[in-house]
Amino acid sequence: MAAKRMTEVLQKEAVRTTINPYQMMLRQLDLARVHTSIPDGIWKILRSPERSLEVSIPIIRDDGEIEVFTGYRVQYSSARGPCKGGIRYHPGVTLDEVKALAGWMTWKCAVANVPYGGAKGGVVCDPTRLSEREVERLTRCYTARILPIIGPKQDIPAPDVNTNASIMNWVVDTASQLRGEAVPGIVTGKSIELGGALGRAEATGRGVMFITIGVLQRLGIDLSHATIAVQGFGNVGSVAARLLSKQGGKVVALSDISGGYYRSEGFDIDDVVHYVKGSPGHLLAGYSASGIEEITNEEVLTLDVDILIPAALEAQITSQNAAHVRANVIIEAANGPTTPEADVILAENEIVVVPDILANAGGVVCSYFEWVQNIQCLPWEEEETNQRLGKVMQRALREVLDLSKERNISLRLAAFVLGVERVAQAAMLRGVFL
Repeated sequence: MAAKRMTEVLQKEAVRTTINPYQMMLRQLDLARVHTSIPDGIWKILRSPERSLEVSIPIIRDDGEIEVFTGYRVQYSSARGPCKGGIRYHPGVTLDEVKALAGWMTWKCAVANVPYGGAKGGVVCDPTRLSEREVERLTRCYTARILPIIGPKQDIPAPDVNTNASIMNWVVDTASQLRGEAVPGIVTGKSIELGGALGRAEATGRGVMFITIGVLQRLGIDLSHATIAVQGFGNVGSVAARLLSKQGGKVVALSDISGGYYRSEGFDIDDVVHYVKGSPGHLLAGYSASGIEEITNEEVLTLDVDILIPAALEAQITSQNAAHVRANVIIEAANGPTTPEADVILAENEIVVVPDILANAGGVVCSYFEWVQNIQCLPWEEEETNQRLGKVMQRALREVLDLSKERNISLRLAAFVLGVERVAQAAMLRGVFL
């Protein structure tokens, strides 16, 4: 079984790396243009990131050897406000991936209607092969390298794949030491004691819950009778699974890079979360309970369920497997999990797809809340944060659904059109700097 899992991981990674995420994002953008009246000149601006930075990151390993890593920070658009986007640590990070993620962040912030532009960062590394001290050195050097272009009024990073509050804490400390002043607002997603927002850790998954419930209500589907499959059991997938389970949904399938599990009567998500917290690598591998069977990640995507939540990496649903997807509704908790070619197939099969730039916007919305609290030096109660998050997500969903109906287009096109038109309007109002 271990060999089977490894083969599956390698096959999926091979497929993912053959798909250029930046070209995929531009393709989605161009498909949306047909439904807008944005001038050609402004469109050229929207198709290019404002700034792409590549840095070398030398660190001293615990054995005394020096190793040099590569890092990126891309600022796609600042037309609507300071740039915003996470930092991921992953061996598969590329400049084109970071550019794509920064673009998606731009449209996502606009769809949620928060006053941010889009950015993203990444370091090419495998954090599981680094000690905690090595990760800290990596983070501090990366911060120093990108410090000239980040700040509370310039570009505010946040956690992403394989990064967390501890890493954000090191970014805050490094920036504060080098600038000679406290700059807690330079990142979001940090520890509460350093100015983090109550509710931020669960915000993306909670946003997925709000969107799922809202879409099901529109479709007339009762959540308490719905079956759910979740691909990816990291922070977003686990929180979404737990919150939807508490609302009455039945989560029957879970997976991560180590493999997947199916249980027809549904999982006790709290029990799974407890297991993962103490498991090697915080993975699902080895989890056991009555009535479960092991399945692959590919099988999770093609199960006969009401709701599929891809919450892993991009390019998971492609032209190769889209025809086998049997879910009625797909809620994209990951960034870019569905390729444009797969979208066509899913539409032909009448599968409702709620796009990532809407479905997983809860994280950036709550990051905005954290940023506001840092600027005002006035923390909110968690209940207030969650209530505000619900209002923003529900409003964004309503606007996308209404636009989809008004223009007779898919939810993805509607979300892209809404976000792109807002960014274009800001760009036109600002004019071109001469």
